[in-house]
Amino acid sequence: MAPSPTSRAAEAPRPSREPRRTVQRAVLDARQKLTSSSGTRSTFDFELLDDYAKARLTSVVPTLLLVAILSLAAVLWIPATTVVVWASVVGVSNLGVTLISRRFRASHGKKFDPKRWTRTFVTAETVNGLAWATLPVLAISGGGQDIEVIIFAMLLVGIAANAVATRTLPSATLAATFPGTVSVAIMLTLSGGTLNYAMSVVVIGAFFFFLFLTRQLHKSEIVNLEHQWEKDALILELQEARTMSDEARREAEQASIAKSRFLATMSHELRTPLNAIIGFSEVLKSELLGPHGVAQYKEYAGDIHASGQHLLNLINELLDLSRIEAGKYDLTEEAISLIDIADDCRRMLDIRARTKSIDLHFEAPDSLAKIWGDERSVRQVVLNLLSNAIKFTPQSGKIVLSVGRSPDGGQFISVIDNGPGIPEDEIETVLSSFGQGSLAHKTAEQGAGLGLPIVQRIMELHQGRFDLFSKLRFGTEVIATFPRARVMEGMAPVVETRNRLEIYSEAS
Repeated sequence: MAPSPTSRAAEAPRPSREPRRTVQRAVLDARQKLTSSSGTRSTFDFELLDDYAKARLTSVVPTLLLVAILSLAAVLWIPATTVVVWASVVGVSNLGVTLISRRFRASHGKKFDPKRWTRTFVTAETVNGLAWATLPVLAISGGGQDIEVIIFAMLLVGIAANAVATRTLPSATLAATFPGTVSVAIMLTLSGGTLNYAMSVVVIGAFFFFLFLTRQLHKSEIVNLEHQWEKDALILELQEARTMSDEARREAEQASIAKSRFLATMSHELRTPLNAIIGFSEVLKSELLGPHGVAQYKEYAGDIHASGQHLLNLINELLDLSRIEAGKYDLTEEAISLIDIADDCRRMLDIRARTKSIDLHFEAPDSLAKIWGDERSVRQVVLNLLSNAIKFTPQSGKIVLSVGRSPDGGQFISVIDNGPGIPEDEIETVLSSFGQGSLAHKTAEQGAGLGLPIVQRIMELHQGRFDLFSKLRFGTEVIATFPRARVMEGMAPVVETRNRLEIYSEAS
């Protein structure tokens, strides 16, 4: 048989939120990259520049100390005046970069313009690079065949120091190292000689190596920032979800309070006139004040009485369910016998079963320990289960009500019928509040679909369980199981032992 459109719609997979979230994130990424000065997210620009400024501030003392050490070493080959001038130029340029970095850090991101600050830093690093590019002047002022080697070594140290300090800003790395590399490479090439040519190649190779290294460090920094951003975004989503959950919970609590107030009002406003309607209709139906002039009036009075009883039962079920859900359903617990309660309920509904020629059979052991529970609630469980079975079992059907011990030491109440059964996909529906199966709609059976949900809640209050097993065209079995903890095991009577002297004293 082809599936109905409703079942196909139910089986169709629901659209996941993940693709939508992925698209939104992709659009956000594209927008961030368009507004970024570094080709990444615009939110990363400040972080990268801030890391650059912190690196420059923390490296200013080591850099100046390094320049001082190089200057002391260069004094052995170069006049001290020239070395001092060169060291002063490099030191001032580094201090300029440091002051700009400090000003950036002091701004705290106010009116942050990434492009302007990037240009400012690159300009300052260009000046710093030009200061390092004055190294060939030392060769002109100094003498000796080893001066090129000294300048070569000083440049390598300078390239390494500047590359590490500017690793989060590749354009600043290029500006700080390119001028010195070009000037020293030209000087070594013009000096001639195999050693100088080799050192020129090494200088250029070192420049590209450190440039590549800083770009890799820059990419690694971006990856770390992306991970941090994703973590922050996830935390924000969790906070939003928690806020929405708290808001939904508050709304649910307010709705529950409103529902309880409404049901309380409805109970008062409807029960009062209903009791009058039921009472007067019963008087008319019973003809207590005399026979009716029209015989059909008695039938009408019976219909009014039956409808009033049905409406009153519905109101009672609604109130019971609302009290259970609100946690205000109080159990009056005592020692009760499941056999006695089940037998009473069977006798109460036996007349209804006989009107449909249903064989209502009761099975129970000869003796069964009492359980600790609420008699009214347990009676309601049995009545609801039997009423449902009688309602949906066809003419001349069979219903078996049984009470017994469960394998774990508890006790159970079971109702089995040979009715039409419930489709497997409707079991969850009939167990939900106001849920009715297709058979109830087809047969137009009276009821609001509250009986089984109330049974479930009552069994939960007794720490028990409720199971429903059904097979289409074979029948249904429902089992309400009470836990072993509620079974009152029999205890041997306490016998007080007394010696013969005590007995003799009492007798005398």
